[in-house]
Amino acid sequence: MFNFLKKREKDFEAYDENGIDADDMMDGQELSSGEREVFTDLSLHPNWHLPEEEVYVYRFLNQELPPLRPNQISVYGVDVKEKDGGLIVDGFVRHSLSKAIQLKPATVLVLNQQGETIARQPFDLGNLGNIPRKSSRPWTFLFPPSSIVQKDGKTLEHDWRLALELNKKPAAHKLDLDLQWKEKLPEEKVTKLTQLVTSMSPPKKGEINFYGLDARHADNGDLHVTLLIRNGNEKDITLNYLPLRFEDASCDIVAEGGFKLKSLSVKANASKPWSFIFPADSLKADVLDLTKWRAYPIQK
Repeated sequence: MFNFLKKREKDFEAYDENGIDADDMMDGQELSSGEREVFTDLSLHPNWHLPEEEVYVYRFLNQELPPLRPNQISVYGVDVKEKDGGLIVDGFVRHSLSKAIQLKPATVLVLNQQGETIARQPFDLGNLGNIPRKSSRPWTFLFPPSSIVQKDGKTLEHDWRLALELNKKPAAHKLDLDLQWKEKLPEEKVTKLTQLVTSMSPPKKGEINFYGLDARHADNGDLHVTLLIRNGNEKDITLNYLPLRFEDASCDIVAEGGFKLKSLSVKANASKPWSFIFPADSLKADVLDLTKWRAYPIQK
C-alpha cells in the first residue's frame, strides 16, 4: 500500500491546477456543462480487481482531490517512490467532460515546486480504457532511469506534482521587420511582405536560408539586392558579417562582396528583409540581365 498521507500534507487546493483544456488533447469532444467546478467520481479500470481495503483508500483519496474546472483533463499524483534509479508514481487521470473519453498517447512530467522537470516519460494513455464522464481513474506511472532529468530526492519527499506535456504546434513563420523598415515602407508593402512570408514553406528546423525579393541596377551603376533572411531556428540569431555572391540570368557570377551587418538580429522562426549594395566598381559586367537572378552566401 502506498504512503498517500505524505502527499496529503499540503493545504487543500481551490482547483486542480494540473488541469489543462480538453481541447488541447481531444478532437471534437463534447464540452462539459456549465458548472463552475466539477468533483470527479472514482472509476476503477475494468481489469483491476482490488481488495475492498484498497478500493476504500482510492475512494478516500479521490474525495480529497480538488475540483476541476469545466472541460479539463488532469493527471494528479498522490504518491511517489524511487526504485532502481527510476520512479513509481501513483495518481489519478481525471476529466470534467460530460461524456466518456479515451485518451491518446501523451508525455507525463514529474515537476518540483518551482515547476522544474524531474522526470519526463511518454505513456500510452489509451491503456486506461474508456474513462466515464466526470471521473477519476487511478493509475501507476513507471518512470525508468532514462526518464530522470534531474535527481532531487528532497523535493520528492514533499512538494511535487504530475503534469501533462502538450505537443504544441510549431509557431507560424512570421515577418521580422526592422524599425527603420517599418517607418519607411508603405502599409500595403508591409502587408504584401507579411503575406509572402506566411505563404511560403518555412525553412527546415535549424536552417538559415535566403530568398531573393528584388534586384535593380541603379543609375549610378550600383547593384541593389534585397533578400529575405529566413531563420528556421527556435532562437534569435545575430549576423555580423555576410559574404554574398550574385548571379544574373546568364548564370555568370557578376558580383561578390562581404557585408558588415553590425549585429543584425533575426528573430526565432522569422524572416527579415535586408538590402545589400554591390558598388559599381565591384561588378564584373557592365550590362546585367536581371530577368532571372540569385544571390547566396559564399561558402568558405
